[in-house]
Amino acid sequence: MIKAGIIGGSGYTGGELIRILLNHPNATIDFVFSTTRAGKPLSSAHSDLLGQTDLLFSSEINPNVDVVFLCLGHGNSTKFLEENTFGDQTKIIDLSNDFRLKNNAIWSGKSFVYGLPELNKASIQKAGAIANPGCFATAIQLGLLPLAKAGLLQNEVHTNAITGSTGAGVSLSATSHFSWRNNNVSWYKPFTHQHLGEIGESLASYGNSVGKLYFLPNRGNFTRGILATSYTSFDGTQEEAEQLFEQFYAKTSFTHVSKDPVHLKQVVNTNQCHVHLHKHDDVLLITTVIDNLLKGASGQAVQNMNLMFGFEEQEGLQLKAGVF
Repeated sequence: MIKAGIIGGSGYTGGELIRILLNHPNATIDFVFSTTRAGKPLSSAHSDLLGQTDLLFSSEINPNVDVVFLCLGHGNSTKFLEENTFGDQTKIIDLSNDFRLKNNAIWSGKSFVYGLPELNKASIQKAGAIANPGCFATAIQLGLLPLAKAGLLQNEVHTNAITGSTGAGVSLSATSHFSWRNNNVSWYKPFTHQHLGEIGESLASYGNSVGKLYFLPNRGNFTRGILATSYTSFDGTQEEAEQLFEQFYAKTSFTHVSKDPVHLKQVVNTNQCHVHLHKHDDVLLITTVIDNLLKGASGQAVQNMNLMFGFEEQEGLQLKAGVF
């Protein structure tokens, strides 16, 4: 049984992490650190935890926990680690974008491994620190990595993806309150989204030429999930594309290729990614669906924890969607 600490447990990703770890057979929550809710029950921030745990938010950290999860805003993980020290044996899993890019992966003697298990499983198993991928980045990469590995991603790629309102975080903003978001859809950060950097590095990691990626992110009027569609030139047949993807994901625990079109209800509240392929003339359309808070954040973080500590990869993550 390992002891886990959570930094920033009052947000959406922190809440999902708490829910997973409370039911994990090989982990226990040692503390949930919060500067604004110290001394209050976890259910004061996450009402669905009422009766599930007696834990309180803590104003102190235990520097000797086995693993610490950083559920902080982008740019704040670096600051927190500068001000707080953990033991040499404590493994770090950061859910922000502070350490995802190669130029930022070495920090204060620690080497952060990019935590996409379908790409870096062997390195994750030996890592002491993990940079958890972004939610859009996870969905898009899982749709394109098989093509990148095969050297079939040399032409332009056009990606359109839509995310639920939880992707904006728990803090209120002009585009996340109910009156604006309900019955509404809009794009944002066209072609400049911050996840493009990590996507580009992953696709280029196989050493093959990769075409330019044009990414248009959208806000949806639902709470959870990401549906991403990417299309690019492809000379092969539908069957050849399906064989390529099925071989790539044959030994993965959570990413599966579907013969039928996919939709969000298949994966919401799970750590799954479902992939569907559609060939039209000389273009291949790849659709991926994930839960942005689980496979796109906290679920993948626990998946990485399992790999780092030698647990079964699916431990604590055998979650099933409710389609209706």
